[in-house]
Amino acid sequence: MTPITVVIADDQDLIRAGLQAILATAPGIEVVGVAHDGGMAAALAKRHRADVVLMDIQMPGVDGLEGLARITKEGLSSKVLMLTMFDLDEYVYASLRAGASGFLLKTTPPDALIRAILACHSGEVLFAPSVTRRLVESFVARAPAVEGIPVVLRNLTPRELDVFTALARGLSNSEIGAELYLGETTVKTHVTRILAKLGLRDRVQAVVLAYECGLRQVGTGGNPGAPR
Repeated sequence: MTPITVVIADDQDLIRAGLQAILATAPGIEVVGVAHDGGMAAALAKRHRADVVLMDIQMPGVDGLEGLARITKEGLSSKVLMLTMFDLDEYVYASLRAGASGFLLKTTPPDALIRAILACHSGEVLFAPSVTRRLVESFVARAPAVEGIPVVLRNLTPRELDVFTALARGLSNSEIGAELYLGETTVKTHVTRILAKLGLRDRVQAVVLAYECGLRQVGTGGNPGAPR
């Protein structure tokens, strides 16, 4: 089985070494490069065609956002997981808009970090639980109220709207299935159709679109299929 190749980018030697040590214990994962800034991370991702990049946001010189932008500009298939010490800051939304596949805290336990890399590689959107909660609260508070279904979403069926709003909350396919009483394969089919109908590249863009549409119910515990 071909290992998942990973590049680690952080300006602190101790954190880079710690992440390397954690991933060295994970079967099926191989660290192919370490970087001290975003520019080096992008170069290593391109050189090694890395599957996943663990990217610190705040680094001197070329920061994580610029490193992410360079990876996106190069058209690389690398998934980028942004790392931070804080559970929400001004960079989160910018990271999502730039194409990040997730946002994790540096305090994430080793086993959870490994699971996150595996899930990210398989196409899931990854957020630390506290990031998900505070990000959703932030955008629910700031988004303009929407009467009825936003125009851009009107081509979706009612069931696809259910899936879309659950997707926007960062739920995995299995979690969406459990919440909506659907099989995981059925959820995957719905997600594929939703992305195609909305012209979205991936699940991250779906999350961003939901917030920009002002779906006030996202994360509020209401009926997930009833935008308001």
